[in-house]
Amino acid sequence: MARTRVAVICGGASAEHEVSLQSARNIVAALDRERFEVSVIGIDKAGVWHAADPDDFVHHPDDPKRIALKASDAALAIVPGRESGQIIDAETGRVALEIDVAFPIVHGPTGEDGTLQGMLRAANIACVGAGVLASAAAMDKDITKRLLRDAGLAIAPFEVVTATDLPLDHAALTARLGSPLFVKPANLGSSVGVSRAASADELAAAVDLALTFDHKVLIESAVTGREIECAVLGNAEPEASTVGEVVVAEGGFYAYDTKYVDDTARVVIPAELDADTIDAVRRVALATYRALDCRGLARVDVFVTPDDHVVVNEINTLPGFTRISMYPKLWAESGIAYPALVARLVGLALEQHTADRALATSM
Repeated sequence: MARTRVAVICGGASAEHEVSLQSARNIVAALDRERFEVSVIGIDKAGVWHAADPDDFVHHPDDPKRIALKASDAALAIVPGRESGQIIDAETGRVALEIDVAFPIVHGPTGEDGTLQGMLRAANIACVGAGVLASAAAMDKDITKRLLRDAGLAIAPFEVVTATDLPLDHAALTARLGSPLFVKPANLGSSVGVSRAASADELAAAVDLALTFDHKVLIESAVTGREIECAVLGNAEPEASTVGEVVVAEGGFYAYDTKYVDDTARVVIPAELDADTIDAVRRVALATYRALDCRGLARVDVFVTPDDHVVVNEINTLPGFTRISMYPKLWAESGIAYPALVARLVGLALEQHTADRALATSM
C-alpha cells in the first residue's frame, strides 16, 4: 500500500515561530514512516517557504530560546488549481514536492488565521484542522467572543481598543470591567503580548506592548476561577477529551515564558473536579467547537468559577504539540497516544477534503 504523503508546515513570520518549530519536531517524530512519507516545509521569519530535511530541520532543537529553522537555499511556491504537483521550486518552476496532506503547525497570523488554510484549499491540498472561516473567527479573540456570546455561552466581559483610542481612561475602564484587567493582542496565541494590569501605568504599558503585535487589543475582566482545558477531535461528530488544569504560582498567570521557556506551570490531568463539572466543561468545549464550525481539532480553554460556573476563555484551532502541550497530553490520558492522534488528524483531513471536493461547483 502506498504511503500517505504528509508535509508538516512550520515556522512562519510570527512571534510564535519558535513554538511552531518545537511542535513540528514532535509531529514529525510521531508520524509512522511505514504509513506516511514525511516532508517538512519550513517558513522563515520573512515568510519565505523552504523545503527542509524532516530528520534535521532546526538548529538548537532542545533550547526553546535558541531553536531556529535550518532554511534551504531553494524557496518554494504553491500553484493553485492543480490536482498534483502544487508545490514547486520558486526559481525553476519544477515540482519540488508531491503531497497528499498538509499538516500546518504554523501558529499566529498567516498560519492559523485562515490565510494558510485558504491557500491550501485553493491548491487542492487536504489540510489538517479547521477551514478558513473557523480559523479566522477563532484567531480573532474579539470575533470569537461575539460569536460565543451569541451562541449563549458564558464569556468574560471585554472591550476592544486600537491605537486611535489612546490614551485610555483607566478609572472608567475599571469601573466597567473591574480590576485587575487582562490585556491581549486580539490575533495572537501562546500568551504572546499578554499582560495583567492593575494600575493606570500598567494598563498603558500593557496596551503599548499588545499594539506591537496587533492593531486591535482586547481588554477583559479578570475571572476568578481554575484554568481548565479540554481537547476536541473530529469533523461533523466531534468528541471531547478528559479535562486538565493549569496551575501557576499564586498571583501569576499562564504567560509565554511559563508555557514554553521556564516550564514552571504545573499541569494536572485529569483535573481534580467532580464528575458533573467535568461533564459541564466537556459540553461547553463541544458547544464552542460547533459554534465556530471547527473541524479536525481544537483546544478549548475555560475558567471554572468557585460556584462551578464554566466561562469560556478562548479556543485554539491549532494548539501546540510541544513536549509540554496540553492537547496531546489530554488525548493520551483519554486513551489516544501521540502517534495514533497524529495519524487520526491526517485521516480527518483527508475525510474533510473528500467531502469538500464532493460539493457541486456548477448548476
